[in-house]
Amino acid sequence: MKLPLRERIFNMVERGSGVAVWRQIGELLAEDIRKKLYAPGERLPTEPELAAKFSVNRHTIRRAMSELEQGGLVRIEQGRGTFVQEHAIDYAIGRRTRFSENLLNQGVLGHIEVIGCQSLRAADIARHLELARTAPLLRVQSLGKAENRCIDVSDHYIDENRFPDFADRLRTLRSISRAYAHYGVTDYTRKWSRITAILPSAEVARLLSQPKTRPILQVESLNVDSDGTPLQYSLTRFGGDSVQLVIANDTA
Repeated sequence: MKLPLRERIFNMVERGSGVAVWRQIGELLAEDIRKKLYAPGERLPTEPELAAKFSVNRHTIRRAMSELEQGGLVRIEQGRGTFVQEHAIDYAIGRRTRFSENLLNQGVLGHIEVIGCQSLRAADIARHLELARTAPLLRVQSLGKAENRCIDVSDHYIDENRFPDFADRLRTLRSISRAYAHYGVTDYTRKWSRITAILPSAEVARLLSQPKTRPILQVESLNVDSDGTPLQYSLTRFGGDSVQLVIANDTA
């Protein structure tokens, strides 16, 4: 009886062929993924399972998986396993950029998760917000989640005097728009955005579940309220394989 491809590939490694065994394993698994035998988001067999199937040691499997991760086909989550990388989400950058709304337009539920908050003084950031050099600022660190998948890591800087306890509001409401509404700000717009491709820090790479050697997209931005007063300066880092930034030509 003919075995399904998922079983047949384990018998296709050729030792002594001149091609490293780990590379052959990686190519076979990559072909399996491209043929949709593993669905986006599906967990691959564990290292011990693959090592037994291919009759190799776990180091060989780990090398193959690292290559697949570098190629953007899988993501490795510490303590959970290796998952097929989901399709990239189209994320619109325009005059009105809203995280949850961006995702909901694609049938994905999203929310903001606060992971830290600090009071600080930073003259360069205060300048963006048109505040005095020594004005107290809040730095709110957050994760943008699409379902349970982290697609961005952000630092938001705001006027602490104008928005006291903003982090607590965001932590409870899980939406920046709803958090601002608590303070009477019912609308805001994006004044400018600057997009660059950079390598992530070790911490950002860990939070995005990607290697440090894979570039990310960083969006530096400034939001203003309906009067044009600076509201929020942000640095948002998106996983390069999980998000496609779309520049929206909206004028409303």
